[in-house]
Amino acid sequence: MAKQIPLQPENFELETNTVWAFPNRGKWATHDAKYRGNWSPYIPRNIILRYSKENDVVLDQFVGGGTTAVEAKLTHRNFVGIDINPSAIEIAKNKCDFNFDTNATTLLTIGDARNLNLIDNSIDLICTHPPYCDIIHYSDGISGDLSLLKIKPFLNEMSKVADECYRVLKRGKYCAILMGDIRKKGMVQSLAFETMRLFELSGFKLKEIIIKEQHNCRATGFWKTNSVKYNFLLLAHEYLFVFKK
Repeated sequence: MAKQIPLQPENFELETNTVWAFPNRGKWATHDAKYRGNWSPYIPRNIILRYSKENDVVLDQFVGGGTTAVEAKLTHRNFVGIDINPSAIEIAKNKCDFNFDTNATTLLTIGDARNLNLIDNSIDLICTHPPYCDIIHYSDGISGDLSLLKIKPFLNEMSKVADECYRVLKRGKYCAILMGDIRKKGMVQSLAFETMRLFELSGFKLKEIIIKEQHNCRATGFWKTNSVKYNFLLLAHEYLFVFKK
C-alpha cells in the first residue's frame, strides 16, 4: 500500500530570522517541483501565518503552479489567484482539488497583474513570486506575459504591478514578493533591488528583507564547472521583500 501523503508539514516552525533555507522544499498535500521556478511551500506558509489570520483574503497575481493557493487553503484563508497564462490557472485548479475541511474559498482566474480591475481595496495579504524577467519563459507569446520581457521593459511593467498591489491592499496590511537577481554577460543585474525600489515608489514601506537560499537548482554541475572556468560566482540566493501599506 502506498504511503499516504500528509496534508500538513510535519514539525513546522515559523522562521524567526532574515535568512531562510529549505533544502527539503516540502512535499505535503499536492506540492511538487514540476512547475518550473515555483517556490517552496514553506515560503508562502511562513508569510501567510505571520502576516494574516484565518478567513483573511490572500492574493497571488502570479499564481503559476498554485503553491500559494494550496497553502492558503490549508491555513483557512480565502484566496484569489490570478495568472495571465490559462495553462497555469488549470494547473493551480488541479493542485487545489483535494478534500480539506475549511470554510475558506479559492478563486482562480485568468487576469493581468498590471490591471487587477476586478478587485477593489479588499485584500488582506499579497504573497507572490513573479518571473525574473526573461530567465524562464512561461508562455510561447501570450500578450502581457512579463516572463518574455528584457530587464528594462520588465521593470517598466513591474511598476504597474506595484501600483496595483498598493491599490488593492488594505491599509496596514502586508505585501510579500520574492525576487532574484540575474547575470548578463558575466555581470550581475540587480533585478531584486530595482523591483524593491518600484514598490517603495508606489507608496509601500519596507518592513523586512529576507535572504532565501537556493537549493537543488537545475544544471548545478554544469554551472559549477563554468563558475571556475569563467571566474564568476553562482547566484545562490533570492530576496523576499515584505512591504507594509
